[in-house]
Amino acid sequence: MSITDSFIAEMQMEAATTRRLLECVPDGKMDWQPHPRAMSLGRLVHHVAEVPGMAVMFEADTFDTANFPAPQSAASAAAAIATMEEAVAAGVAALGRVDDAKAMGNFTLTNGDRALMTMPRVALYRAIMLNHWYHHRGQLSTYLRILDVKLPSIYGPSADVNPFA
Repeated sequence: MSITDSFIAEMQMEAATTRRLLECVPDGKMDWQPHPRAMSLGRLVHHVAEVPGMAVMFEADTFDTANFPAPQSAASAAAAIATMEEAVAAGVAALGRVDDAKAMGNFTLTNGDRALMTMPRVALYRAIMLNHWYHHRGQLSTYLRILDVKLPSIYGPSADVNPFA
């Protein structure tokens, strides 16, 4: 088993959980924000959907932050789910192309000529891709709770689906 095989399995498992959460997003609330400095619901939903595809940018040895795409907002839950399915497929394919030596090799994030960080890809997959994804998925569950949306099970029954809550 390669180093990235565990990331692929985890990504595929967590995609099912993320999909359940995205299915709960109310389409008519995409402009809603819990605070003026917070992302809109539509922006957050799109970001949650796109994160698994970040594995593609880690195939290179460097990435310049000037090349980050402009933030987008999901038009609907269905659009976000389609974006996530494409991102997971792209992420799984990218991880499948990385052998153990490359996974252990360094990746550098730059801003023009200035290096912002350098770390082994294996740490990057965990911190910037998967943990980042879970962080924003948790943020999304908080947005949905504030909007009084019933939450699905994530790592166990939520108060909305637990008959003993």
